[in-house]
Formats: sequence, C-alpha cells, structure tokens
Amino acid sequence: MTDLQSSPLGHATIYADGHDPALLFRVERAPLRAELGIEGQPPFRGVDVWTAYELSWLDAAGKPQVAIATFAVPAASPCIVESKSVKLYLTALNQVRFASPDDVADTLRRDLGQATGAAVAVTLTLPDRFALLPRAEPTGECLDALSVAFERYEPEPQALRSVGPVVAETLFTRLFRSVCPVTGQPDYASVELRYRGERIDRAGLLRYLVSFRRHPGFHEHCVERIFVDVLNRCRPAHLAVYARFTRRGGVDINPFRSSDDDVVPVNARTARQ
Repeated sequence: MTDLQSSPLGHATIYADGHDPALLFRVERAPLRAELGIEGQPPFRGVDVWTAYELSWLDAAGKPQVAIATFAVPAASPCIVESKSVKLYLTALNQVRFASPDDVADTLRRDLGQATGAAVAVTLTLPDRFALLPRAEPTGECLDALSVAFERYEPEPQALRSVGPVVAETLFTRLFRSVCPVTGQPDYASVELRYRGERIDRAGLLRYLVSFRRHPGFHEHCVERIFVDVLNRCRPAHLAVYARFTRRGGVDINPFRSSDDDVVPVNARTARQ
C-alpha cells in the first residue's frame, strides 16, 4: 500500500476537550479471575502502579502545566480501568483549568477511585523533581541467555516444574510479550519472579513466560495468571511476581502480586520504559 490517503496512518482521533470521568472504562476483575479458578479471596495481594508521563493541564491564567503522575490501584479493587480509556481521560484534561497541582491530583484520585471502586493513591511529580525519579533494572538472575527451544506462543503452564532443593531466589526475563485484548497491539515487559521453595526449573520458567507472546490479556490479568500458574505447579512457600510493561500512549502499567502482606514493590523505571 503506497497511497497514504487509504492507509491507516495519519487519521485523526477525536479527543474530548474537558473533564469527563465517564471516559474511564471499567473492567471487572472477578470474571477474569474466575478463569483462573479464583473465587472469593485471591491467593495474592498487591497493587497496579501506573505512570502517566504526558499529563498536562492549564493553570488559572490559562498557562499549560505538565507533570508525571503515578497512581496505585490496589489489587483488592473490584475493577481495573482499561488503559486506552485512561489515556483519553488524561488527554481530555489538557484544556481544563485547575487552581493548583493539588487540585489535579485530587481530581485524579476521585475519578480513578470511583472507576475502580477503591482508594487510589495519586502522586504528581513536577518538572523541578523529574531528575529525582528513580531508575533501575530488574534484580536477581536473568534467564534470557538460557539455550531454550520455543514452539508454543500461548500460555504453557505445563512447562513449569520444581526440580531441586529449597532455595530463595529472584529470577527475571526481559523477553515477555503479550497482546492487548482491545487493540491487538503488542505489550512488552520485564517480569521479575521472587520465590522461596523447591528450585524452579529455569528453562521451563523461561519457556512458560515466553509462551504468552500471542496471548491477549490485560497487564494485570497476565501477572495474576503467572502468579497462579507458578503457585499451583511449583508450590513455593513465598511468591511475588512483578512486571514492568513498556509505555504506550505515554502510560506504563506495573502490576505486582505477592503472597506476603508487607512486601512493597520499588517503583523505579527501567531503561525500556
């Protein structure tokens, strides 16, 4: 195709031009968790940490302001919000006047809380503190240099097995990819798995994580599926799964699930984010 007029490129998207919390599209967690065999209390706790890099609004004088917003949605919330709807909602604030950054944060906190059904923590980082935002790479041992043959690109939990003595270790891969169930676009992530229990076969773990490559799933649901599959097949005494997805549309999503109450993820941007 060489005719740009008939190509999918460059077509205008209609964006709202005002504060409109109705743009936030709710997705219930319960039906997705039921697919994993979770009824009632999940076997994990956690949080979904979002970073919005393209937040902008007008101050009282009509002057544009910018900030980076972080909001944390508890895993116990009854709903998530679909990411594209969040981008449309944030873009709609571009021409809205706010008295102060605190008013912006309060608005985000209220609207996201109503959409998810839970208290959402919101933090705005203003430009004079951008350089202080932390950066880090996944911790532990990387699986990506393992010599593994791959044939399946849909979740393959049967690749998971525990094969050795009890250990406490952290493993990670940068090769994770899934597919957005709404747009069909690829979603790339670094996935870090920390556990204590019988040693997990590393080749099998990498094969399993790569097998999501064609899987359509929301970020949060993919991480919960990883947690449940590893828990069911390897039976660790402790397990935590943390995925940092690369941003699309100026937003990244970083779901964290853990079997412990007192573990809090470090919100540090990776190089790919």
